Amino acid sequence: MDEKTIQLLDSERAALRIRGAMRQDYEYIREGIVNAFCAIEPKAGKHFVLVRKRKTMKDFALFVKKIVAAYPKAKTIHLVMDNLATHKEKALIQSFGEIKGKELWNKITPHYSPKHASWLNQAEIEISMFSRTCIGKQRVADIKILRQKASAWTKHMNKNKVKINWGFTRRKARSKFKYKTGKN
Repeated sequence: MDEKTIQLLDSERAALRIRGAMRQDYEYIREGIVNAFCAIEPKAGKHFVLVRKRKTMKDFALFVKKIVAAYPKAKTIHLVMDNLATHKEKALIQSFGEIKGKELWNKITPHYSPKHASWLNQAEIEISMFSRTCIGKQRVADIKILRQKASAWTKHMNKNKVKINWGFTRRKARSKFKYKTGKN
């Protein structure tokens, strides 16, 4: 899982038809920023998106709760994320209380990606897909519209089970990080 700040933009003027194609004007109005939490189960093609006004502990906790709810029979959910201060058990306890917070946290096994190694995190690929295929070059003026677009995108991606073909193997990792074993 990872998150991305998204700038909400409105058009200064309506789009114009030029040579048969609709073109948006270069002028825009800034409408603030929001945050999109994205996660993926890469081999199953299961996608999660939650658009929030901020990136607080509570927002993180709500996203974790959404992921945990999707796997009610799972003993543990391996969640790979960066080591942001909000990505801790404390966020769930503050948001849902001691008992529920610990219960949710105990359903996940957190794996923190190393600093300066975001390219190892498949959620970065997920965020890129979300940015390119859900929003693209469109201007989205408010959070309600962005949430509608995110919901439609998530349904489409989950229906089609769009997967990430992750080609970074243990052997490649050992080579990249110059980790030597007798079996390299």
